Amino acid sequence: MRKSLRTKIIDVCDKKVAAKGPSVGLSFYAFFANKNDDPELLMEAATWWIATHQLDHFEKAIKIKDMVLKQS
Repeated sequence: MRKSLRTKIIDVCDKKVAAKGPSVGLSFYAFFANKNDDPELLMEAATWWIATHQLDHFEKAIKIKDMVLKQS
């Protein structure tokens, strides 16, 4: 996973947890705007989420952040 995507995931997870608490869930779509302005990056995130880790559609933000940090 490219560094810019890792940074974006960690930032979004931190913001979601700060706003809604440690039990907040999210999907990989949370890391992107409502328009598909970077399909390659979206597919990279989707592949990591779905194919590589076989995660559910919604997962806890703290779990995702922890997974990304462990891969860094």
